[in-house]
Amino acid sequence: MRSILLISAALLSLSACNRGGDEANAVLNDANASGAEATATVTNTAMAAADTPLEREAALAKMKERHDGYEKIGKAMRAAKQAIDKQDLNAVRNSADTIASLAPQAIGWFPLGTGPDVGKTQAKAEIWQQKAEFDKGMTRFNEAAKVFQAATGGGDFGAIKEAHANLGKTCAACHDRFRTKDD
Repeated sequence: MRSILLISAALLSLSACNRGGDEANAVLNDANASGAEATATVTNTAMAAADTPLEREAALAKMKERHDGYEKIGKAMRAAKQAIDKQDLNAVRNSADTIASLAPQAIGWFPLGTGPDVGKTQAKAEIWQQKAEFDKGMTRFNEAAKVFQAATGGGDFGAIKEAHANLGKTCAACHDRFRTKDD
């Protein structure tokens, strides 16, 4: 119960940057007062905040965070490929760890209000128009990142190479559908 409250409070705190702290403080005070009812209040408020577009400054900051995160993932994917080709297990593990640590964060990089209408991005508007499908793709990406990371633990380069290729396919599936082409 306490971990649910802490996670919900963290999500709410992040959304509070956009909406002001009064609502967040009120919900957190409720959370201290009553267990299950407070959990529902925090969760419902966090979900409502997710449906509210970010204000421009917060949106641009989130878009930069998204760009920087995907740059790190891309560099780690390329480094992993090179390390697999050289059969450098430590380097592959480092890359897999980087990807696996960033993958769960990626779903949070696309709040409402961070689309192409706000600033420069390769994210298509379809991300927010087809949110359920996009979220499924992000879940597949996260799962594939975990599988790739786990494969590096065994040291079997055949399995590692296959897991890396499958991870790349999850990236491509979203890129093909939800990302504009590079110029």
